[in-house]
Amino acid sequence: MARARVKPEVMSPVGGWPQLRAAVEAGADAVFFGVQSTRGQGFHARAKVGFTDEELPDLMRTLHERGVQGFVTFNVLVFDRELREAERQLMHLAQSGVDAIIVQDHGVARLAHEICPDLPIHGSTQMSITSAEGAELARRCGASRVVLGRELSLRDIARIAAQTDLELETFVHGALCVSYSGQCFSSEAWGGRSANRGQCAQACRLPYELLVDGVHRDLGDARYLLSPGDLYALHQVPDLMNVGVNCLKIEGRYKDADFVALTTAAYRRAVDEAWAALPLSVTPQEERDLEQVYSRGLGPHFIGGTNHQQVVRGRAPRHRGVRVGTVRGTTERGVLVELSEEVRPGDGLVFDSANWRTPEGREEGGFLYGLWQRGQPVEAVRPGETAELRFGRGAVDPARVKAGDPVWRTHDPTLSARVKPLLEANDPVHTRPVTAHFRGWVGEVPALTLADEQGRSVTVTLPDALQPARNRALDEAALREQLGKLGGTGYHLAALTVELAGAGFLPVSQLNALRREAAEQLTALRGQAPERRITPRLDEVLREAGQKSRAGAGEGQPRLHVLVRTPEQLGAAIEERPDSITLDYLELYGLKPSVERVRGAGIPVRVASPRILKPTEQNLQKFLLSLGADLLVRSGGLLEGLQTMPDLPALTGDFSLNAANVLTTRALLDLGLERVTPTHDLNARQVTELASLVGAERLEVIAYQHLPVFHTEHCVFCRFLSEGTDYTSCGHPCESHRVALRDERGVAHPVMADVGCRNTVFEGRPQVAGAHLGDWLAAGLREFRLEFVHETPEQVRDVIRAHRAFLAGELAAAALEARLQALSDQGTTEGSLFVPEGFDRLPALPVL
Repeated sequence: MARARVKPEVMSPVGGWPQLRAAVEAGADAVFFGVQSTRGQGFHARAKVGFTDEELPDLMRTLHERGVQGFVTFNVLVFDRELREAERQLMHLAQSGVDAIIVQDHGVARLAHEICPDLPIHGSTQMSITSAEGAELARRCGASRVVLGRELSLRDIARIAAQTDLELETFVHGALCVSYSGQCFSSEAWGGRSANRGQCAQACRLPYELLVDGVHRDLGDARYLLSPGDLYALHQVPDLMNVGVNCLKIEGRYKDADFVALTTAAYRRAVDEAWAALPLSVTPQEERDLEQVYSRGLGPHFIGGTNHQQVVRGRAPRHRGVRVGTVRGTTERGVLVELSEEVRPGDGLVFDSANWRTPEGREEGGFLYGLWQRGQPVEAVRPGETAELRFGRGAVDPARVKAGDPVWRTHDPTLSARVKPLLEANDPVHTRPVTAHFRGWVGEVPALTLADEQGRSVTVTLPDALQPARNRALDEAALREQLGKLGGTGYHLAALTVELAGAGFLPVSQLNALRREAAEQLTALRGQAPERRITPRLDEVLREAGQKSRAGAGEGQPRLHVLVRTPEQLGAAIEERPDSITLDYLELYGLKPSVERVRGAGIPVRVASPRILKPTEQNLQKFLLSLGADLLVRSGGLLEGLQTMPDLPALTGDFSLNAANVLTTRALLDLGLERVTPTHDLNARQVTELASLVGAERLEVIAYQHLPVFHTEHCVFCRFLSEGTDYTSCGHPCESHRVALRDERGVAHPVMADVGCRNTVFEGRPQVAGAHLGDWLAAGLREFRLEFVHETPEQVRDVIRAHRAFLAGELAAAALEARLQALSDQGTTEGSLFVPEGFDRLPALPVL
């Protein structure tokens, strides 16, 4: 479909009032932020920053008076016990006049649409939307806009734009997550704090060692193998505008006001210039400022296309700023540096000495004390020259700095002076256009109408009629001069029309009073919250969901489903004859003969889909269906694409669809899934409670697995085992090598590629549900899955036999756990199934 070129909004991150003011003055069209309730509950993915619900009405009025939209992040998975509080918050957001909510949870999005149909819903990037089909799935939940995955190229975005009329939002600046948003379970696995719940532990920013076929591979100065650089797409703004993107989003709700001001101003000007068909006017100094204020290494990254050598450099995990030189040696009192940028006393510098880092990651650096050349202090050194840099006593240990080390400026004290006009302005800096119409008929009261960009208008009059002029009469030039004096109001006069009859006179003081009154009334009108229909709906929605749940819990024998990833594992699985076998292979070529092999053994067979499908990968749907096997559906876009297909096989929704509550689970089941595997964000007790709400027979739970902690577009195989940039030039080392990442605790975490070349990093220790299987059985759960990664055929057989013995009553739970512990050379973990102390502080949701 043809998509109109639109002028995209510039959306800025806001973590508090200083950032909000910075965004407004720098020209943001919209800001996004989280809200915390009086009960301490927040449903946003940056749990440490945001506003309280008491502040929200005044905050929204402030934004609207300045012509800025406020979008509230409701972008976490919501648990069943939290649904009542979620409903209360959604109603408060709607009443307070927020312009939209950004939602991850499909069931909560549907609930919000039921509560207030007038409240726009934006599908969060946490929905893992990478195709037009994924966008359409969000539309089913009431979304009018979707935030696309950061891993999409400009071509991918253009293809999606051509296939849907939903509004599209893309990130253009800020931190990149190594994992697809909504598909990261590292914080849950290793810290008991979920990234899907606003508590990311940033495990991707930690150092790892690369193991190739069990042997440590020396990568030199690359230690941070999962830590990507930061996104910088200022130069891609015209292209994004041309393909029809509606909003350009800056990431960074944890960043300070300097960052918000500089990035917002840069993208504001870029959008305005692109819309006017003008070339981008950003200066080298302004680009350096963007890098200086916060950067792990800026680049367009995935927007420019896949290049696995660029996204993750691996040398450092944190803010680098601007590279200013290279170490050439050391002196008794300082460090010799060949400079590529001018530096000044007071600059904060760091020496990137990767081979000398302590285990804690400390680097040498400090504030520059002075510059010396030929034994004399100097004020400045030109780029290309070498100078001795001196620091305060004991600040830098020259023995820990070596020749060739890059030198970075992490702090520039002059930057504050350049950003100060946006942060400390007494009057509004960025103003919004208004049009004015003046009606001045002699003998009638003068009237002034002001109208804003959205068509809202006010008309004010003076109390007395316009009198005939004795000397100079009113004219358009005089009116334009006085009515255009809108300083301090947040407006500028874009156009004036005049309707004069007779030669009238009006003192300047009265014209000014007319202008002030009109501006004040227009501002008050803009600040009013919209009238909306708001109705509590949770109880009725829960009743409808409950009516669809069958009362079959507890019936039938337990069934074991086995997922394998290699033909060798498949052979062992077939020997054990589980109730079904699921194939999750890297290569498509091996699928068809393996499907036939399972079918020939008389065992039901399923094929696992990829978790991510991009616009060019939709032919995978046809291939998977051509196999004639049942499907384990991992992609929301695939599930949407299957809705129009006739004669479908049996469909099971996997954990990656993020079913965290009864509403989302029910919504997925209504799309034709026979069973759903709950998200890994649920602990064992929450799985039991979900079974009671949705019907235990509709859930398939995982009793043994290596938790998939990262799912990433970044390919570890390509980056560190080849010199290629993508699958066309990497030589496919994923097909011939086994790779693992060893963390600082010594645990090796397997890495596997899928058919789309995306990598999954798995927890090295198997996660076992032995301690909870008794409760699950008592709750009526009967469908259990065992998943394997790098297990040998012998381990596959032993794990299946151990679980079968437990389900047959021949093995106690403790004995099952002990046997599984003995089978793993790295031990086992309870992982995400652990039920924390104090879990019952929120009451369970009753079955209606």
